[in-house]
Amino acid sequence: MKTAYQNGTALALVLGLAALPAFAQDTIQFGAIATLEGPFAVLGQEGIRGVEMAIAQFGGTVAGKEITLEVGSSNAQPDTAIAAARKLVEQDGAAIVVGPLSGSEGLAIRDYARTQPGVTFLNGASAAQDTTLRNPAENFFRWNPDGAQWVAGLGELTYNEMGYESVAIVAEDYSFPYTLVFGFMQPYCELGGRVPERFWVPLGTKDYSTVIASIPQDVDAIFVTLGGSDAVNFLSQYQQAGGDKPLVAGSITVDQSILSSRGRAKEQLIGTPTASPVADTNTDAAWTSFVSAYQEQFPDGLPIPSLFAQEYYISTLAALTALEEVDGDLSDDQAAFRAALSALELQTPAGMRSLDENRQVVTDIFLSQIIETDEGQLVSQLISTVPQVNQTLGFDRETFLAYGEVGRDNPSCD
Repeated sequence: MKTAYQNGTALALVLGLAALPAFAQDTIQFGAIATLEGPFAVLGQEGIRGVEMAIAQFGGTVAGKEITLEVGSSNAQPDTAIAAARKLVEQDGAAIVVGPLSGSEGLAIRDYARTQPGVTFLNGASAAQDTTLRNPAENFFRWNPDGAQWVAGLGELTYNEMGYESVAIVAEDYSFPYTLVFGFMQPYCELGGRVPERFWVPLGTKDYSTVIASIPQDVDAIFVTLGGSDAVNFLSQYQQAGGDKPLVAGSITVDQSILSSRGRAKEQLIGTPTASPVADTNTDAAWTSFVSAYQEQFPDGLPIPSLFAQEYYISTLAALTALEEVDGDLSDDQAAFRAALSALELQTPAGMRSLDENRQVVTDIFLSQIIETDEGQLVSQLISTVPQVNQTLGFDRETFLAYGEVGRDNPSCD
């Protein structure tokens, strides 16, 4: 089986060409949806870089067929993601769509996928649990971990190793943070940890003064799950308010899009434990090769690729690898392609990945801590690897489903 780095040096990819019909025998039309507007715009840009890297790695062709790409923009809201998908599929003729990025967008695109049985959808980075856990769509594949998988092992690290017996939570108020907070709280609370307050804030929040003033003074730490400009705003205002509680971070709060941002507020993250599909200091050859390829292709990008670049890259890589296995055959509603995609065992920058029966990834997760390098750069330093985390976090499916749908109050941490 061809792995991630067996296709040779990445070749230049010319994007923005006029889309050809999806049924043209010499062309396969890809579409990509990313948050190129709103609070996650930087993350969306990283996602598209990941798509471009994978296509370039294949030289822009698979099985003698040219891969063309059209990009659709969203703003982290489901309606904008659906509008982008409709254009890509119904106007541009995309046969394969990669995306979206944000959690509630993913739920919407999964439902839209049901109306387009002749098109295959591969998630970009959206990580709401129920996108694949309950009522999955047969033509929707998620080669990325959901939010609960992202933080596997972090609850245990926080309670057992950091010694934080109580935390307040500050997180965005939608499906992905609910999933990530569940993944943290489920083991943390079972170990005896307490969560006296949860603050759910809207996407795009600019003023955190009320939240900061309301954080209980007797908690040991604050668990923060904010991304993009939301994270930057919170960190800046918490610093200005003289906040001194240690932090525990969800994956998006310590992504390179935050760690490499301007200003000193990010320095509060030094020493913060986290878990993620990415660890900046990972020395595995697949990761270091990916970093080098990213830096060569995008010299104006981030110092180290973000998890969003990685996850969009992996989804696109999976699609291209499966296409190669079936010699580009998308006939019969893409039946052979989807069978190959379901059966792949893919070597990726995050280790070996495969899919479960719901077409949801099983993957390694990395526990790390934020450090400052001698050059003054903030990075996530790998502590340990949690191997091959599945969507039910090691529980049998029936037991895991009994926890119920994630939400603002689930788990209760009684």
